[in-house]
Amino acid sequence: MRVDVDPEAVGRRDFYALLNSVVVPRPIAWVSTRSAAGVLNLAPHSFFTVSCVQPPMVQFTSVGRKDSLNNVEATGEFVVNFAAESLYEQVNASGTNFPPEVSEFEASG
Repeated sequence: MRVDVDPEAVGRRDFYALLNSVVVPRPIAWVSTRSAAGVLNLAPHSFFTVSCVQPPMVQFTSVGRKDSLNNVEATGEFVVNFAAESLYEQVNASGTNFPPEVSEFEASG
């Protein structure tokens, strides 16, 4: 059965929840970046994928303007890391909205 959903009618929060439920299981990319000032950033991103095979490329989507996106725009670089289940608490901690001058590597242990 086809269901049409109007994002404007549903509302942003509900539409985001709907999008999150479309692809499951959805692995989390633990994206690390470095700011132009040299501050290390680490953040979980649930929207990422392979975007090309030749040349090999991956991409992630920043929901809102976050340090990860700002850093990638400034430096042109990021690394997608995969965390072991034992790092669950650190992954969650790195998703906190720290100020840009704080390194999530240090803050999340």
